[in-house]
Amino acid sequence: MPADDPAAELIALYDAAGHQVGVAVRGEVYARSLWHASAGVVLRSGDGARVYVHRRSEAKLVMPGMHDCIAGGVVGPGETPEATAVRELGEELGVRDVPLTPLVSASWESGPGPGLGGPDGLRTHLFAFEARWDGPVVHQPSEVSAGWWMPLSELRARLADPGWPFAPDSRVLVETWLGRRAGPWVRS
Repeated sequence: MPADDPAAELIALYDAAGHQVGVAVRGEVYARSLWHASAGVVLRSGDGARVYVHRRSEAKLVMPGMHDCIAGGVVGPGETPEATAVRELGEELGVRDVPLTPLVSASWESGPGPGLGGPDGLRTHLFAFEARWDGPVVHQPSEVSAGWWMPLSELRARLADPGWPFAPDSRVLVETWLGRRAGPWVRS
């Protein structure tokens, strides 16, 4: 595999209980449905009224072309979920040096489906953080094809639509958080 091939990237393996237990290449993790972890950031406006929503690039290995509101990725060997979230926010949206607040974590097994890894789907421990930002957003073209600010009320409405092509792992995190923290998300 070429060095710039995303399937060749080394990522941390986890066990079902959420402990780092080894390392494997991303392509093998996806093909064999091995437990791993991903972490990301919900980017909200400074006043908390809007969230940054983006469309995943068609070049992504999993969930290409779907909408998402978490800038994130897989946890690397020896990396913490928070360090992954910081790295991914900078890489995908060009946002750096902002404090992160932990939001929610969950374990997720997708089951089989198009764009969801191997024949058994994905098995992932998910970690979400929040950052507030009113500055510029700069997309990494290989990760993000488009993006925009969306009022929280519109995000809620779109997530309620099962036909909206939204990344299912992020849907789990955001809907879990929306259920736990309804207050700040109700404002439009």
